[in-house]
Amino acid sequence: MRAMQSQSQSQNGSGGAQRQSQRQGPPPARVGLFADYNEAAFYDEMFDADGYPREHYRGVFDQLSSMTPTDFDARRRRADLTFLQQGITFTVYGGESGGNTERIFPFDLVPRIITARKWDRIERGLKQRIHALNLFLHDVYHDQKILKDGVVPMDLVLGCPDYRREIFGVDVVKDVYINIAGTDLVRDHNGEYLVLEDNLRSPSGACYVLENRQVMKHTFPNTFERYGVRSVDAYCLELRDSLRAVAPAGIENPTIVLLTPGIYNSAYYDHAFLAKQMGIELCEGGDLVVDDAHVYMRTTQGLRRVDVIYRRVDDDYLDPMTFRPDSSLGVTGLVNCWRAGNVSLANGIGTGVADDKAVYAYTPQIIKYYLGEEPILPIVQTFSTAHEDERKYVLENLHELVVKPTNASGGYGLLVGPHSTALQRQELRAQIMANPRGWIAQPTLALSRHPTYIDEDGDGPILGHFEGRHVDLRPYITCGDEIRVMPGGLTRVALVKDSLVVNSSQGGGSKDTWVLSRDF
Repeated sequence: MRAMQSQSQSQNGSGGAQRQSQRQGPPPARVGLFADYNEAAFYDEMFDADGYPREHYRGVFDQLSSMTPTDFDARRRRADLTFLQQGITFTVYGGESGGNTERIFPFDLVPRIITARKWDRIERGLKQRIHALNLFLHDVYHDQKILKDGVVPMDLVLGCPDYRREIFGVDVVKDVYINIAGTDLVRDHNGEYLVLEDNLRSPSGACYVLENRQVMKHTFPNTFERYGVRSVDAYCLELRDSLRAVAPAGIENPTIVLLTPGIYNSAYYDHAFLAKQMGIELCEGGDLVVDDAHVYMRTTQGLRRVDVIYRRVDDDYLDPMTFRPDSSLGVTGLVNCWRAGNVSLANGIGTGVADDKAVYAYTPQIIKYYLGEEPILPIVQTFSTAHEDERKYVLENLHELVVKPTNASGGYGLLVGPHSTALQRQELRAQIMANPRGWIAQPTLALSRHPTYIDEDGDGPILGHFEGRHVDLRPYITCGDEIRVMPGGLTRVALVKDSLVVNSSQGGGSKDTWVLSRDF
């Protein structure tokens, strides 16, 4: 049976090193907000297996331990008020009432901290990964050498719903298909960082990283300053630079716009925030028009040529002449302009084939094929139900596995086996048999946990305290003339106790992620 295994052992050990001078005697007493905190059987980001705060968390632990629940809750409420006043929201589709609900993005004030040494490895691994995936996309839309050599099954790629035959043979500027990526990382029970999945079509959430940081600077200014946290403020400038780098040839000062589906999209706040920070226009499909194989933006001064479109509209809705004819979100004739080289699209059309979850299982081989290197960041063991032997294993072990649709996102459609019912497994079994290509399965990981503030009633007297909640990490990567990784990213936290689903659409929240400029 083919299985994609983790390729390296943990460098963290079971608890992380502490200086001996700090480990003499019993662990610090758990008082106040930490009084009932229990690391349980999971890798804890703040505490080692013996109950000591990890060295790089010591300052945060000391400050939080000295605070009363009343003090902490006052800061939390001020943070929530900031989010409310600034309209920092997201939309949940199909809420309890069946409609769409706009909510303040839940934010937890206990920061996640990553040392400089750990981050160096993450950064190198992400750059390696995006480099290889760009090469993969160019190949599968041109010579298809990796398919002909049998490294990745041809039917797996050509049968992917996101493989776009319409763009086969079309060149993109500098062969960059992925200008913006958000790769999701998790830590297992050993503290090993693993790649859970890639988000290459239109990754969202970067605005929350920047907003979270501003709130943290005002909430814990002294602690933040002492830690030497690397700045994330340059992200929007780096994103704009990556877009400028892929402008059509001969355009020295390109006009860049962000194409949004509109105000009812769940990530609209993200779209509006990034456009404003980059100093570019936020457009809907109706704001753009095609004439003589060029794209123009309607303005009060007349039509203005557009050179680069940072599009947050999926392929299917991008151009009714090429894809879905019923779409009103895109621009009629846009794809022909792109084929002619008169406008650049970021990310490129067809990038979805590279973040398809069935293709994800082959990314270690993809990296080795194009770069001749072993992956720096391992992936999670993955079983594809498109393969008969692996499908048999998955169907026999649905109660133990996490099963995901291959081209879905946002935590929709997945089944967490240990938390599922017999009826849910029976229904999923039928879906897998009807569409084997459409599913993958992975072991149920013991995701790392992080202290998270829990307010037991949310309304009445202050009852807050810290409990462990599962987290992941989504760093953001930009690619133009070079590949850059934001130092940090969106730490997403499953606010529901024992839940492994961190997506905001499924009730998750976020934390500020501190990447340190030095090691302890």
